[in-house]
Amino acid sequence: MEIHEINEIVKRVTEEICNRIDHANATEQNARDDMAPESLAAYIDHTLLKPDASVEEIRTICDEARKYHFASVCVNPSYIRYVADQLSGSSVTPCCVIGFPFGSQTPKAKAAETADAVQNGAKEVDMVINIGAIKSKDWMLVKRDVSSVVDATKGKAKVKVILETCLLTDEEKVKACTVCKLVGADFVKTSTGYSSGGATVEDVALMRSTVGPDMGVKASGGIRTYADAVKMLKAGANRLGASAGIKITAGSVGTDEPGTCENCGVCKAKCPTGACTITKIAY
Repeated sequence: MEIHEINEIVKRVTEEICNRIDHANATEQNARDDMAPESLAAYIDHTLLKPDASVEEIRTICDEARKYHFASVCVNPSYIRYVADQLSGSSVTPCCVIGFPFGSQTPKAKAAETADAVQNGAKEVDMVINIGAIKSKDWMLVKRDVSSVVDATKGKAKVKVILETCLLTDEEKVKACTVCKLVGADFVKTSTGYSSGGATVEDVALMRSTVGPDMGVKASGGIRTYADAVKMLKAGANRLGASAGIKITAGSVGTDEPGTCENCGVCKAKCPTGACTITKIAY
């Protein structure tokens, strides 16, 4: 598919989405929070991506994922073989990130990283899209970037594409989602958790409206409570990335316990909840 075809498709989709997004937001705001907390486990990728994560911590999240029946365990690539072994025989999917956290690697490098991850047992990969290519309007590079990872899985792993929505305009989000759908990615995802913002209801609704009902939308970044999770699901997400999965499935509302920094990436100088002391050093 050539660039003029992509631009024509995106133009039509953008016009349609902009007309529908206000209605989608209003519908989400009026939705009742009637999901049982424990039922949310099936939507959650139990995630640990901090660079200093130890093998003991990785083993713990694998144990937790099996206990609570989370959708997957998502880790950095160096741990994916270990995670695949730990989860063997369970319903929990081994998942790892690709091109994390900036997405600035070449398509060839991302393809090699993906092939290695799949060989080591990854059944899902969360790749960071080339954000600079989006900002440069180089849509053919964006296409090569995503398709290199899709092709490298050889159909053995699902591909989730992280857009880092906090850095994009709505038009860029729509275009990026459209390209991801055209090249056969399985999900689009909001955030890495390592930039200036995380998932928002508005972005999830926009992404769902763009990709339609048959492609996945993953909300990630700043989802720390049951209420956060339900809002994202009501807006159109069908997967959630979270390090606070146990609290979410326990029905935590974030108001009856001491604040703990989750390294969600949403904050800058001050936690948006007002309850936590910031422990993260860089954003």
